Amino acid sequence: MKYKNLIIIGTSHIAQQSINQVKQTISLNKPDIVAIELDRQRFQALVSGKQRKPKLGDIKRIGIKGFVFTLIGSWAQKKLGKYVGVTPGSEMKAAIDSANQEKSKIALIDQDIEITLKKFSKSLTWKEKFNFLADLFKALILRKPEIKFDLRTVPNKKLIDKIIFKVKDRYPSIFKVLIKERDELMAHKLFNLMWHKPDKKIVAVVGAGHENRILKLIKEAFKSIE
Repeated sequence: MKYKNLIIIGTSHIAQQSINQVKQTISLNKPDIVAIELDRQRFQALVSGKQRKPKLGDIKRIGIKGFVFTLIGSWAQKKLGKYVGVTPGSEMKAAIDSANQEKSKIALIDQDIEITLKKFSKSLTWKEKFNFLADLFKALILRKPEIKFDLRTVPNKKLIDKIIFKVKDRYPSIFKVLIKERDELMAHKLFNLMWHKPDKKIVAVVGAGHENRILKLIKEAFKSIE
């Protein structure tokens, strides 16, 4: 998606398709800035190749719910990544490497992961926990997921909208913390980059579930001042 001096790439974190698209887009457009859906902590982990494992001491900082979510999320991503043969986050690493190759500046636009997990711990309801366990059991044990799609490709817009609607309906707190608030933050950071550096080409690499809303928020921000 392109708007003014910004190109947004919506990716899947375990799809070879996304890795190829990121490399090709950055190589073709040679942007001045590559903005990535990462915070400082995750950026350093990707660059160093040393993924930090969750520890019990983390509970004090991010809460028990955030800690458990991290454990489950990390396990699920590794399992799915192994299934498709792509290490989770490879498209973000490809964006970093391509930016360095083109001598583009890198902008980290996501919220600090610990802030996100703290909010997650505080907001998750008992109903959402029950829904999560039920969905997890259905998907992993019964192998009957609510929504099926090819993990090796980026879901199309219609499917992404369907997934997000499902999350919003069954997990309103998770939708607010993991999607809505982060969309708003990333859109704000990208808008500032575009506003203060109108002559610079920007390529933003974000998860496919964030792409449409981020672009919508940026367009609304420009419309309000034009």
